Amino acid sequence: MNERKGKLHPIPQTIRQMSDIFIEMGFEVADGPYLEDQWHNFDALNVPKDHPARDMQDTFFVREKSGDGRLKVLRTHTSSVQIRFMEKFIKNNRKFPFKMIASGKVFRNEATDATHESQFYHFEGLVVGEGISLAHLKGTLEKFLNKFYGRPIEFRFRPGYFPFVEPGIEIDLKFGDKWMEVLGAGMVHPNVLENVGIDSKKYSGFAFGVGIDRLTMMKYNIDDVRYFYQGGIKIHDAIR
Repeated sequence: MNERKGKLHPIPQTIRQMSDIFIEMGFEVADGPYLEDQWHNFDALNVPKDHPARDMQDTFFVREKSGDGRLKVLRTHTSSVQIRFMEKFIKNNRKFPFKMIASGKVFRNEATDATHESQFYHFEGLVVGEGISLAHLKGTLEKFLNKFYGRPIEFRFRPGYFPFVEPGIEIDLKFGDKWMEVLGAGMVHPNVLENVGIDSKKYSGFAFGVGIDRLTMMKYNIDDVRYFYQGGIKIHDAIR
């Protein structure tokens, strides 16, 4: 009797593959909570008080029943982990440079379609030290993408705006005959470094955020992100 053996869902498979590549490049792994305070999710990341990301239409807010009842948020990105990592780094008087990665589920209040979900998985990277530049960012991402896909991958940089980086860029990958935006990145904004007690005149850094779901779609030629969350075996058949 032929029995089908179970295996990991493609999302954690991808997270493991990505983490292994970056660990080989000298990155350390960090983690943080799903339910965040607004300081770590917005304020420390230089997100203005009137930024659209804070609107109810984009963020899931949760009012705590205990304590002072202040609003918290279901984290909208794993960038909050970067803030927690840097705060701990400074508190423990560690020496620069550092390289860290973080991954996990994030939540955004938006309509779903073939390439968007209200919950999805994010992967963050952050490097801070003396003399860090965009060239280091490009080299790091190029090495990762080529190893992850097992071949030279065609990608392009475009100018992009994110409050926590300056300059900011978006990275598109060629998906069949189309380009798909999968990464946001840039040089860490000086305000972000100063917010956690790092001297922005002495140190610089780059950061990037990757949509794990989209990378997985491209690697296995899956045409709808919603398949990942429907609980069937169709998505597993795609990567057998």
